[in-house]
Amino acid sequence: MRASLFDLTLTRPDGATVLSAVSAEFGPGRHGVVGANGAGKSTLIRALAGLVTPTCGTARIDGRLAYLPQQPEVGLTVAATLGVEATVDALRRIEAGSVEVADFETVGDDWDVVGMTGAMLGRLGLGHLALDRDMATLSGGEHVLLALAGRLLTEPDVLLLDEPTNNLDRGARTRLLDVVRTFPGVLVVASHDRELLAVVDDIIEVRAGAVRWFGGPYDTYAEIVAAEQESAERAVRDAEGELRSQRRELADTQVKLARRERYGKKMSEQKREPKIVMGNRKRAAQVSAGKLRGDQQQDVERARDQLTEAESQVRDDREIHVDLPATAVPSTRVVLTMTDVQLAHTGRTIDLRIDGPERIALVGPNGSGKTTLLRTALGELEPEAGEVRLRVPARHLPQRMDVLDTTLTIVTNVRRTAPTADETEIRGQLARFLFRARRADQVVSTLSGGELLRATLATVLLAEPAPQLLVLDEPTNNLDLASITHLVEALRSYRGALLVVSHDRAFLDDLELTRSIEM
Repeated sequence: MRASLFDLTLTRPDGATVLSAVSAEFGPGRHGVVGANGAGKSTLIRALAGLVTPTCGTARIDGRLAYLPQQPEVGLTVAATLGVEATVDALRRIEAGSVEVADFETVGDDWDVVGMTGAMLGRLGLGHLALDRDMATLSGGEHVLLALAGRLLTEPDVLLLDEPTNNLDRGARTRLLDVVRTFPGVLVVASHDRELLAVVDDIIEVRAGAVRWFGGPYDTYAEIVAAEQESAERAVRDAEGELRSQRRELADTQVKLARRERYGKKMSEQKREPKIVMGNRKRAAQVSAGKLRGDQQQDVERARDQLTEAESQVRDDREIHVDLPATAVPSTRVVLTMTDVQLAHTGRTIDLRIDGPERIALVGPNGSGKTTLLRTALGELEPEAGEVRLRVPARHLPQRMDVLDTTLTIVTNVRRTAPTADETEIRGQLARFLFRARRADQVVSTLSGGELLRATLATVLLAEPAPQLLVLDEPTNNLDLASITHLVEALRSYRGALLVVSHDRAFLDDLELTRSIEM
């Protein structure tokens, strides 16, 4: 059993290269695929699955293949989603007395299909679901687990997973991790989930169209990359120093040559030497000066090339350092109270009080009312009963990151939410979000996923009045690892209260929570 890529190149219709002459071989074990949003993680998985046609090169699977996309298609019923509907229906007809040959052929050797599917559903925490259950009544997380169960029932040798933990609650994530740990064949998973990447045997990074292999789980990969980045940044500093030195030498040479030229001109005007001698001396001086200028200009260009090469080795995941004093909330201030609040459509009654800069996580299974609580707290959804009092300015960081006008620049979007702020002040703050100088004038529609996150964070956190309560709903879904790091850095600088829904345990640990509330 094996999954392989041989000299595979993939280009988009616009001509952009996603993967360039990639060769990789995945043997038995657990392999994690990482990379920035848009780097080509999903493309690599789809190439292995044979779902995209390469520009050149080949992909090969030795063994039975199962592929779980980010948003798997589901049938009308649980049985249809598991791929056993026809077999179960035929078995029921036989049990009711059917002697049709077609029914027996449909069942084949799968006489224990109900028992097998029941065992698989139980393993994934879905044992309560009847095979004829309508899929429309289930949550997005249950859709993912059922689609995974259907793949596992085929007993694949090679299992490909693309961001499988998105939309999974804590219990579902735990069961999926168990599947990953115990899968006996070749498992390749593209993910930004550090908890999932902690249980793989090695990491494959997709970057700039190439792949690179790192032995060990995510922590080992992160340590290696951090050490390399420290060395790369040191090389940039050295190259910058060399370029400054060469530029100074070129400037000094220009001054010396100018002085020599003025001296020669003076001697010529005074006619202290024969005309032919002065002419020869002038020509020799011009040749010498030209050669000297040329040599030193080449030294400057060489130093500039060295700096460009050094900068290319530095990843665009620098740290965000912001100072947001206006978001600070005194510890004695009551931020939010929800008294005997009955959440709409859930039947849940909630009492909640947030004091000062508390950092609170809402955790619990999908469908327990977490998002409804957030919308109720913000006044976006009326409760069926009870009282909600929001006592400070609040802002919402939505999962879809759709708060910006995509036709405007970053700086214009920020100015719209902070109309009285000085332009210089806005640009200074945007520089802290890594949008320095002309980068702040990029149109939002041209931004990458990571840039869009940073621009959204800047717009939300720099708004007027400054938000003293920030509400986040599954903010790490679909973010790459560098973007999650930037989100954590910005939230650590935030001095107000946080109310966050997330199933990402590593992310919640990084936020240094005050408390968690089980829904």
